[in-house]
Amino acid sequence: MPELKEIATQIRRDIVRMVHACQSGHPGGSLGCADFFTGLYFKIMNHNPKFDMNATGEDVFVLSNGHISPVYYSTLARSGYFPVEELKTFRKINSRLQGHPATHEHLPGIRIAAGSLGQGLSVALGAALTKKMNGEKTLVYSLHGDGELQEGQIWEAALFAAHHKTDNLIATVDWNGQQIDGPTKEVMDLGDLKSKFESFGWEVLVIEHGNDMDQLIAGLEKAKTFVGKGKPIVNLMKTAMGKGIDFMEGTHEWHGIAPNDAQLESALQQLPATSLGDY
Repeated sequence: MPELKEIATQIRRDIVRMVHACQSGHPGGSLGCADFFTGLYFKIMNHNPKFDMNATGEDVFVLSNGHISPVYYSTLARSGYFPVEELKTFRKINSRLQGHPATHEHLPGIRIAAGSLGQGLSVALGAALTKKMNGEKTLVYSLHGDGELQEGQIWEAALFAAHHKTDNLIATVDWNGQQIDGPTKEVMDLGDLKSKFESFGWEVLVIEHGNDMDQLIAGLEKAKTFVGKGKPIVNLMKTAMGKGIDFMEGTHEWHGIAPNDAQLESALQQLPATSLGDY
C-alpha cells in the first residue's frame, strides 16, 4: 500500500518538525503510532472531516494516551479536518493545538480532552453504548498506551465492557514496551496481556508488526469481523517507539524530548520528502 506508506512518512515528518519548532512534545509514541493513525483514518474508519460532535452515522475515535497529540493533529490535518498550515502553531500560546487535545479550543476532530491516562476506555464505552441505544451500526475505536494499562480504571472499564457485551468497540493497545520512566517490564511489568484481556471476557487479537502497513490493515480488518459477536475487541499492537528514526527507535528516552537542529536534520534525511509536501 504505497499511498498509505507515503502518508505515514509525511505524518512522521510533521511530527518531528512540530515538536522541534516548539522544543516540547512527545515524538516517540507519536512516531510509533503513525502507521496506525494512517491506516485508521485513511483506510478503515468511516468518518467525516466536516465534523459533527455527535458523530451520528459515522465511526468515532477516542485517543486515550493524549500525549501523542502530534500524530493525532497531523492525521486530522492531512485528513482535511483543518488546514495543514495550522500545524505550525503546535503548543504555541492561543493555539488550538495544545500539548494534550482539549475540547474548549473547538478543534475539529477532537471529541474529548485527553491526557489523564486511563480514562479513554471509559469514554469509548459510553460512545459505543450510545450508538447501540440509538440503533447505529457504526463503530467506536480507541487507542491506549501499554504503560497506561497500569491504571486501575482501564480494568474497571474492561469488566464493564464485557458485562454489557459492548461488541461495537475496537480498542487498540500500543504495545511498545516503553513508558516515560523506562521499559514497562522494569517500571511495572504488565504480564501476559493477551491472557488478561481474555480472562476479562474480551476478543483479543495480536498485531505482531504494527509498523508494517499491510499487517496493520489486515489486523484492523480482522478485528471488524468480530463486531456484533457479543464481546468487546482489543488489538494488542506491537510497535517500536520512535519508529522511522534510528536514534529514537526502541527507547523510552524519546518519550517526551524534542530534537535539536542537528537531530531534526538527521531525522528528516531518514524520512524522504513526499508528494504531500511539508506545511
